[in-house]
Amino acid sequence: MDFAFTDEQAMIAETAKAFFSENATSARTRAAMAADGIDHALWQAFCQELGLSGIGIPEAAGGAGLGLVELAIIAEAAGAQVAALPMLGSLVLCGQAIAAGGSGAQRASHLPSLLSGETIAGYVHDAALKADGTALTGEAGFVAHGGSAGLFVVTSSAGAWLVAADAPGVTVAPLTTMDQTRPYARVTLEGAQGEPLADARKATGAAHRAAFVAVAAEALGVAQAALDRTVAYARERVQFGRPIGSFQAYKHRLADMVVEIEQARSAVYWAACAVDEGAQEAEFAVHAAKSFAADTAFKCASDMIQLHGGIGFTWEHDAHLFFKRARALQSMLGSGAWHREQVAAMILRDAA
Repeated sequence: MDFAFTDEQAMIAETAKAFFSENATSARTRAAMAADGIDHALWQAFCQELGLSGIGIPEAAGGAGLGLVELAIIAEAAGAQVAALPMLGSLVLCGQAIAAGGSGAQRASHLPSLLSGETIAGYVHDAALKADGTALTGEAGFVAHGGSAGLFVVTSSAGAWLVAADAPGVTVAPLTTMDQTRPYARVTLEGAQGEPLADARKATGAAHRAAFVAVAAEALGVAQAALDRTVAYARERVQFGRPIGSFQAYKHRLADMVVEIEQARSAVYWAACAVDEGAQEAEFAVHAAKSFAADTAFKCASDMIQLHGGIGFTWEHDAHLFFKRARALQSMLGSGAWHREQVAAMILRDAA
């Protein structure tokens, strides 16, 4: 099966790539890392001027009415620049949860401020969370941009709730982690009052499907950027009187990266299409895409550092930003091993 973007999707891809390439510069990302991990000016431009925040949110919920293919396009472009934005937690996880599982009043109350970038939301998932009526007690160790969140979407096997970040019983402790371009926080709930979402099952399902696709697409962007930057370096760096990219061993490493990236690209957009079309293999596809694309990003980011030689190990070079983001992507929302276990279970279940 051949896959190609529609004219509209190609335009979105071109626009997003240009926007992030021009604005999500290394200097701005490093400045955000030194503060709260968010490039606020870039976030406002993304949400309000470019108007891309509503992609992936249905029109009925106030979004652009497009699907996960378009969301993947945006996530890939952001990943290619290691953009310091709260898109994953605030828009993908929380936005999708509220749009799919919130009541009309909840969508009207919260989605406009999320899509405009005025409010940042954090996604708290605790399988062992205890709910005594609307009083919630539990803890989540790694909440993306939790320290900047004004609202939390809290999910567990028992349900899904909206919790204000300043509500009594909510404690947020920022964490120091490897990827400083996406800071995390520990969120603890001690009898905090939550507002139940209208349909917890739909909220959790939509949030997780969209997040698996978005993380996989972001990883694809990281991998492609690692390759592109390494190819550019290979043409410029001269050793023994010739560009290092002309050496056979170097070319083989680059060729291996290309093969991995093209496989990851197929997995990512297969998963996005499967979800958009409601295909039977959608659940299988999102797990496969997240696992494969995250591993590809880590391999390509590792190769990027090695193929840049000594300069790739320095703090001044951006290679380490890609490496740390790639390593974080491998761990978040389930490790590659966990996702492969889900794929294996589905294959065995179908065989049985």
